[in-house]
Amino acid sequence: MKILITGGTGLIGKELLKLIMTHHLVVLTRDPVAAQHQLSHIHSANLNFIESLDAYRSLDDFDAVINLAGEPIADKRWSKQQKRRICDSRWAITQQIVTLIQASEHPPHTFISGSAVGYYGDHKNDVIDETVEGHNNSFSHYVCSNWEKIALGAQSDKTRVCLLRTGVVLSPEGGALKKMLLPYQLGLGGPIGRGRQYFPWIHMIDMVRAIVYLLEHPSASGPFNMSAPHPVTNKAFSQCLAHTLKRPHILFTPTSAIKLVMGQSSELLLDSLRVKPKKLIDLGFQFHFCRLEPALKHLIHQTH
Repeated sequence: MKILITGGTGLIGKELLKLIMTHHLVVLTRDPVAAQHQLSHIHSANLNFIESLDAYRSLDDFDAVINLAGEPIADKRWSKQQKRRICDSRWAITQQIVTLIQASEHPPHTFISGSAVGYYGDHKNDVIDETVEGHNNSFSHYVCSNWEKIALGAQSDKTRVCLLRTGVVLSPEGGALKKMLLPYQLGLGGPIGRGRQYFPWIHMIDMVRAIVYLLEHPSASGPFNMSAPHPVTNKAFSQCLAHTLKRPHILFTPTSAIKLVMGQSSELLLDSLRVKPKKLIDLGFQFHFCRLEPALKHLIHQTH
């Protein structure tokens, strides 16, 4: 297949490319030289870089598009400017891809586009599968719901659209786990607030395997919860991480302190999302890491 990919140099993108490197890959990137260096593990004969889609009038040459681009949502406090960057970095490129798919006589048969479990908003202890509607009072829902609405504009009898409602992706290379490791290794880890909020996690290996699974299954369409089958509370996650690292688990971070430091973006840590990957499981996907403890042991082992 010839596959167009955005976000190919991101945390998920780099791992995904390892699994699909036998295909003809075209990576959209602002800096092809830096991208080529970051993706040096990919056989160059199968890999091309483009800086813009402006030269394209359609996507007739592509069999599939995987859209993972977006400003990291948790790296900075949500100022007005940062919120605009978060939205624009997702919505604009998605709209450009959709417009090109709509203009295609023979469009890509598959469009896989990013989203996040933040679509749902806080649901306390309720189990969340793909049939649950999101709350419209959180910024995360606002970003994701519009992102998904734009992506679904590509849906037709020639193109199926899969939406990746992604949880917290655990990887030794970056993201949430890498940020957590140092304080926990120093014995400073602990739950946030009472720790009762559910934490929808997924091992990086399962994340990228699931994307490939969706790519290869023509019957797959619509939203998919990209999270492990057994979400845990923040307290249970914290205890398991401390236990895996053989470190104490005695501290906690008050909710008020998180809200003071992070402002509105504290919803990323305080909202409870008991997410289940019902559609992936119904489709026949089998997780390598269903439970947290084996997942953390595998990830921690990779960091040593």
